This record gives sequence, structure tokens and C-alpha cells, in this order.
Amino acid sequence: MNRREFFKASSAGLLGAALVKSADPTLGLIFPVTRPVPPEGLAMYPSGVKFITVGLGLKTMTPEGYDAVIDRIGPAGEKLAAQGANAVVLMGTSLSFYKGAAFNDRLTETLKKATGLPATTMSTGVIEGLKTVGAKRVVAATAYDEEVNRRLQAFLKESGFEVLGVNGLGIEKVEDVDRVTQDGLLKFCAGVRETQPNANAMLVSCGGLRTLELLAPLEQRGHVPVVSSTPHALWAGVRLLGLSGRAPGFGTLLSKA
Repeated sequence: MNRREFFKASSAGLLGAALVKSADPTLGLIFPVTRPVPPEGLAMYPSGVKFITVGLGLKTMTPEGYDAVIDRIGPAGEKLAAQGANAVVLMGTSLSFYKGAAFNDRLTETLKKATGLPATTMSTGVIEGLKTVGAKRVVAATAYDEEVNRRLQAFLKESGFEVLGVNGLGIEKVEDVDRVTQDGLLKFCAGVRETQPNANAMLVSCGGLRTLELLAPLEQRGHVPVVSSTPHALWAGVRLLGLSGRAPGFGTLLSKA
């Protein structure tokens, strides 16, 4: 099942599950493209958190595509704050790392200033995740083309990691990410891990890839902790709400948080 089919099959259940108690803290999610409440969030945190979303209208996963939507991030955060968000996460890993670590930090400050709320980014979430599992030597599997992979490698180095390898699926059109199947992604990521046996952690980067259910299988195959974009951005986000972020059954970090 690919991501688009998963969303279609889950839509009815997601609608009901999203109607949580009004007293629950609300996490606002800014997606590069319009998305419903992510099924990963409801699988990880079926109660105790309410999610609301807004999209930026990203067309391509390229530096030019990111440049076109950067100025929409602050207003998107303001919209979520007006709707009752208690904290905000900028989803989209490459959208926040593509100009380096300092730029990612500035995006976070932009969101904090625009909303008056705690805020973080997907890139910060995966960095925090990698550090939490003790990553030193990292191998990364991504959805990206060579240019975006190069920028990811630079960002990870700036963040203190030795990057042993970065391999991508070469995707540029946003809609093509939805065509990646779970089986295909698992095989791809496992193959990337095999190319770097000295890595002590793995990153799977791209918020459009559904990775939650692949974390444990990848760890079993590769014998190292795995951090990935959407699950660990959500983990970082709910921690801003004062929650533990623990989600048992979904890999090393989420099971022990």
C-alpha cells in the first residue's frame, strides 16, 4: 500500500479519531503540501493530543521549490495559533535543512515570534532523535535528488555527525513521494544500510515517506537505531506540549522515550 492509498483507506477513521477532548493540548503542524491529520500521529498518540494542520503549497522538492514557500511559514504559524495550537512544528525535513543549520534555527525563531508559542522543525526533530540514540556515524536513506542529498549531508555534518553515506530515490515532484510503497521503501532503506556497515545509526529523511511501521523492521535488519522524519518530528512536537513522546512498538527511541 502506498501513502496515497493509506490516506484514502484511513480517512473515515482519522476523522473520528481527530475529535479528541477539547481539554487535550493541540499540536499545530505546518506541512509543505496540504495534508490531513497524519495517520502516524494518531497511531503514535491515539489520545491525549489534538492535531491541526495547514499546508504551504510546495510544488517541487528542490531548492527553488523551497524558496517559493519560505515566506508562507510565519503566516501559516499564525493561522494555527489562531485555531488554538499550543505548539507548532514545521513539517518537511528538506524545507528546513536546505540552507543549513543556522537557517533552520532562524525558521524556528520565525515561528516562535509569529505565534508566541513553543516551536520546532522536522529537521530539529531528527537531529534531537539522532542525538538521543547516541548516533555518531550516520547513514541516510532519502527521497531526494543528488543536490538535496548534498545539502542534507552538509546539515548533518554541521550538527555534529560523521556522515558515511546518503542515498536517495531521486524524487523531485511532490506527488511522486505518494507512489513509494512500504515494501519498496523497506528494501531501499535496508540496502542503503548495508552499504555502510560501520554506521551506528540510520536516518530516513523525507516527511512524505510513511516510515512509522518500518522503524522496528529496519532496526531488526540493520542492528542500529533508526530515526525518521515524520515520527520523530511528532515526537519532538508533543514534547513541546509537556508530554513524554513515548510510543511503544515503533523503534528504539519512541519505545523508550
